[in-house]
Amino acid sequence: MRSAVVDIGSNTTRLYIADVEDGRIALELERRTKVTRLGAGVDKNGRLAEESMQRVYDTLDSYRQLIDEHNVQRSVAVLTSATRDAANGAEFAATVQERYGLDPHVLKGEEEARLSFLGATSDRDPGSTTPTLVIDIGGGSTELIIGQGRTAEFFVSTQAGVVRQTERHIDSDPPTADELAAVSEDAHKILEAAVPEAWRRAVEHAIAVAGTATSLAAIAQDLDPYDPTKVHGYVLTASERDPLRDRLASMTLEERCQVKGLDPARAPTIVAGVVILTEVMNLFGVEQIEVSEHDILRGAALGL
Repeated sequence: MRSAVVDIGSNTTRLYIADVEDGRIALELERRTKVTRLGAGVDKNGRLAEESMQRVYDTLDSYRQLIDEHNVQRSVAVLTSATRDAANGAEFAATVQERYGLDPHVLKGEEEARLSFLGATSDRDPGSTTPTLVIDIGGGSTELIIGQGRTAEFFVSTQAGVVRQTERHIDSDPPTADELAAVSEDAHKILEAAVPEAWRRAVEHAIAVAGTATSLAAIAQDLDPYDPTKVHGYVLTASERDPLRDRLASMTLEERCQVKGLDPARAPTIVAGVVILTEVMNLFGVEQIEVSEHDILRGAALGL
């Protein structure tokens, strides 16, 4: 079956079109990403802003055209942290369905985590017994999932996200040391409270999906243009991560927009993203992560 999945997140709106056969991805046809920042202001105001929703609608106009061109048989939209947290989220989801013909799924955090784990492990040995952590840092939330093979055994959705923590703590350009410390402290408290110590000790391997991790892999390799084949499977170590974090945090927004491998639209939130990733890795005691292009888009194509 040819399926289209649109992931409407707090920071990006993404499109994935693939042929699904016998529970696996047989052919990938399209993968598009646009930074739309739907979640801007939600943490403070509790509502999706009109201008934020319009950015998503403008992106969906072009995505709907691609879906039609590929003769897709099933079209779904997954809506995550910003939509489920906003007072007008249900109204927004209804508009997405009515205007674009996408079957909307406003995911609870646990379902978001399950689909992220499925996507990240979809091409791995289903019989593996290695306890694996999947890290999905989004705009409004971070999902942490631990499991073996393709089965998630522990999952939690936390209120740590690149848009949320940037809006809460970073006002200066470049961010001050106190602002960075505030992001770190906030993320640490949230993450520590969410994951029991026994699960932290259990992890033997870590996979990171979504924009923070893929951006760091691209920056580390000076990729211009972005090359997903070089990003997927890249191993990012703590000793490589920290200099990248310090370098990005020392730059103005304008300077970050010029960094090779970094989409300029991600420049406003990448610093908070690296700080959150650092806190996750420290919490689980992992010295490296495997970066993956296989995420909730792939998981939704297989699991919804």
